Amino acid sequence: MEVMGFFYKHNIHPYQECLRRQDALKSYAETVNLRVIYQEGYDLEGFIQNVVFRESNRCFYCYHDRLRCAALVAKRGKFDYFTSTLLYSKFQKHDMIKSIGESIGKKAGIPFYYTDFRIGWKQGIEESKQLGMYRQQYCGCIYSEKERYYSN
Repeated sequence: MEVMGFFYKHNIHPYQECLRRQDALKSYAETVNLRVIYQEGYDLEGFIQNVVFRESNRCFYCYHDRLRCAALVAKRGKFDYFTSTLLYSKFQKHDMIKSIGESIGKKAGIPFYYTDFRIGWKQGIEESKQLGMYRQQYCGCIYSEKERYYSN
């Protein structure tokens, strides 16, 4: 398959973290000749407004918005499928991602490509370390960033 990337950033907080991740992707994409579409803007307020008072279900909103944006970009670009790098992480909720992706795909008229990319998780970590890539320590949302440092 020929792959094109899409960098969604409204859920990555704080802004400096978003820039670190974007810079890491740009650098990597140049080395492997990966074309990437970068989302414009930075809607921190929109993300927070959509999850406030629903923090325990924030992943659903985040998955839905990310996948919806990816599907719209893929549809506009006349791609055959859309998918998500979320499917690479052993920390993400694959059943939820798959269900949301398939539902959005049907509504948008573009199929969601599901595969369990976790198979290459350890290899990917080793490769990223060898390449000296920036490695994030949390999913990106401000709530996850808090949980990383704060325990009850």
